[in-house]
Amino acid sequence: MAASRIREKMTNGSGHRRRREWLERLDVPTYVIGDVHGRYDLLSALERKIVADAAGLPGRKLIVMLGDFIDRGPASAQVVGRLMAPPPSGFDRICLTGNHEMAMLSYVDGEISLEDWVALGGDATLASYGVDILQLQQQYPKQKKLDTFIRTWLPDDHVNFLRRLPILLDTPKALFVHAGIDPDRPISEQQDDDLVFIRSRFYDSAQPLPKLIVHGHTPIRQAEVNGLRLNLDTGAFHTGRLSAARLWQGRVHITST
Repeated sequence: MAASRIREKMTNGSGHRRRREWLERLDVPTYVIGDVHGRYDLLSALERKIVADAAGLPGRKLIVMLGDFIDRGPASAQVVGRLMAPPPSGFDRICLTGNHEMAMLSYVDGEISLEDWVALGGDATLASYGVDILQLQQQYPKQKKLDTFIRTWLPDDHVNFLRRLPILLDTPKALFVHAGIDPDRPISEQQDDDLVFIRSRFYDSAQPLPKLIVHGHTPIRQAEVNGLRLNLDTGAFHTGRLSAARLWQGRVHITST
């Protein structure tokens, strides 16, 4: 499959281990948002619901974004810009990387081709930055010049924001990550590619998990808790349903657009 080949290229090209975040306590109302995929409209609507829900709760609140902000949907550049801006008043925000952010960076760094990124929905991301690939291919028939133009066109501040994203957020009772974990490895030994790509080895495993794993990446019809797995990817870019979970005082409350 094309996705498997792209994953292999990205894994072989990645020269460093992504940062991991750790919170000693998770004692504030925490809202976790699944895969946005360029749906700025849904992210805006869901944030409004979160702010309204949090109004009656004490103290500061935390928003955790599970990655895959970009590709496929129509407004990836706007989503990234919103996440770079301050969060809603009274909130902190931690954004994690997904495989699509890593794919964009792999293209910028020359580790995968433009064709590879487009296969993942990168053409929609480029369009949101004002890049018309078909028009540019006429202007730059040589691939190397086309790639140079596109890589130079993408805003440095957006690219650097994506580079700085951690790959997981660990807490004593819950771990937040884009795709899941390898159930056969301790958390300290998780591999970056599993954290953003894993599916069935995590999702179908009967191996006991060390804590609640809150993730996206594998689309489902409705966000749900399945044992110690909480999946929040409800295919927002084509279903119109972006989902979030509130974790507070040992309870999980799920809401969607």
